[in-house]
Amino acid sequence: MSNADLRGNRPLSPHLQIYRPIITMVMSILHRMTGAALYFGTIFLAWWLIAAAAGPSYFDLVNGIYGSIIGRLVLFGFTWALVHHMLGGLRHLIWDTGAGFGEKARIWLARANIIGSVSLTLILWIIGYAVR
Repeated sequence: MSNADLRGNRPLSPHLQIYRPIITMVMSILHRMTGAALYFGTIFLAWWLIAAAAGPSYFDLVNGIYGSIIGRLVLFGFTWALVHHMLGGLRHLIWDTGAGFGEKARIWLARANIIGSVSLTLILWIIGYAVR
């Protein structure tokens, strides 16, 4: 065992430079990223709720931050992450039933997830501005 060349004879694993990104791989990565974004975005939601409990002046300050251009972009991104992650969860639920494993079905579900998340996010924001 001491004569074994442990480094020279081992096969190298392919890395991301080898693989061409396919839509299901991108969706897997996005699902994990949106999950992480929701984790950190919940801190902003908690901050808003704490500000509401703290009093009107602090609540106005936080609402001013969230109402700015950057704040709205962050909230828009949080909304998209929430909708995208939810639709990704539905896609996984379909897979849990044993359906949707064919190549065409996987690609269709991935595209539906992207199109649906963008569309639903825009619809939610349009309704939000219309109600406002």
